[in-house]
Order: sequence, then structure tokens, then C-alpha cells
Amino acid sequence: MRQQGNITVERMTGPAAAQAEDAFRLVYAEAFAEPPDSETEDDVAAAFRRFRSQTRKRTFRAALARAEDGAPLGMAHGYPLGPHTGWWDQLTQPVPDDMRREDGHRTFGLMELAVRGPWRRQGVARRLHEAVLGGTETERVLLNVHPDSNAAQAAYRAWGYRKVGEARPWEGAALHDVMLLDLRRAET
Repeated sequence: MRQQGNITVERMTGPAAAQAEDAFRLVYAEAFAEPPDSETEDDVAAAFRRFRSQTRKRTFRAALARAEDGAPLGMAHGYPLGPHTGWWDQLTQPVPDDMRREDGHRTFGLMELAVRGPWRRQGVARRLHEAVLGGTETERVLLNVHPDSNAAQAAYRAWGYRKVGEARPWEGAALHDVMLLDLRRAET
């Protein structure tokens, strides 16, 4: 394991994240190549077609962690879900209408959060999570996580997330747990 040293976490808008796409891609490709995700080059290419589209959203937010030498070591990104989001439609079992109601301000969709292997278990994921959500006025955060991603599952539960269902977030995806964090409850 590497020493934490001087790790910086930078919060970014969509245009800044688009400029840093190579850094986001490096972290994503390395982190999600591992089981249980085992993503291929084609999977990474598809993820970054989505990333390019997402960075154009006015409300897109990202965070990028770098080591002292500037090497990217972790990333997170997402945006508030609009009223016509398809996120809730991907669930295998419907949830109540009140849970799935979106207005562009209620729920922050955390699309990705990943840390490269040598920098895990040093609080980097938590710092990225806090940075990407810092200053958001959403009531809650929604994410998908592979049920066999034990470390990620444990971290999310420790941070207050709870499972609200299961979904296939994109065509051909494995079944993922859908987890929700109530930010109002976390503040009290």
C-alpha cells in the first residue's frame, strides 16, 4: 500500500471534467477492470460516450483526486436527476411514486466513484464523495453498485446509504443494487 502523502481533490464543472477526460478514463478503466465488474475496453468506451454527454449538462459536478506527482488516483461524478430521468425505470421492482418523483433538484445521481487500487483504504473515496456533493442542495443521493463489490458496499452503508432496489443500469449490465442516501437525515 502506498502512503497517502499529499493527495489533492479538485472539484470540477462539466467543461473542466471534459478537459480532464483522460484522467477520469484512466481511473475508471483500471478500477472497473477488476472483478466483479471486469469491464472490457468496449465497456470503457461506452462509459465515456455517456461521460461526454453527461459533462455537457449544466448541473454536472465532478471531483478528481491526484497524487503529489499529479497522477490521477480517484474520481467521482454525477448530476441532479431531472423529472424525466429513466433511472427509476431500470429497477426490477417498482418503487412508490413518491420515491421516484424527480424535479431536477431532489436527487443527485452519483454516476461513478472509483479509486485506483494502490490508493484504496486511505479515505480517498470519502473525500471524493464529500467533494462532489459539497454545496449541493439536493435532498438525497442515488447510485448503483455491483452487489459483489464488497468494499464499495461496506463504504456506502457506513456513509448511510440503504438499498432500495435492484436494476440493470444499462443494456447488458449485470444486476446492480440501487442505493439511496438521505442527505437531510445525514445532517441531523
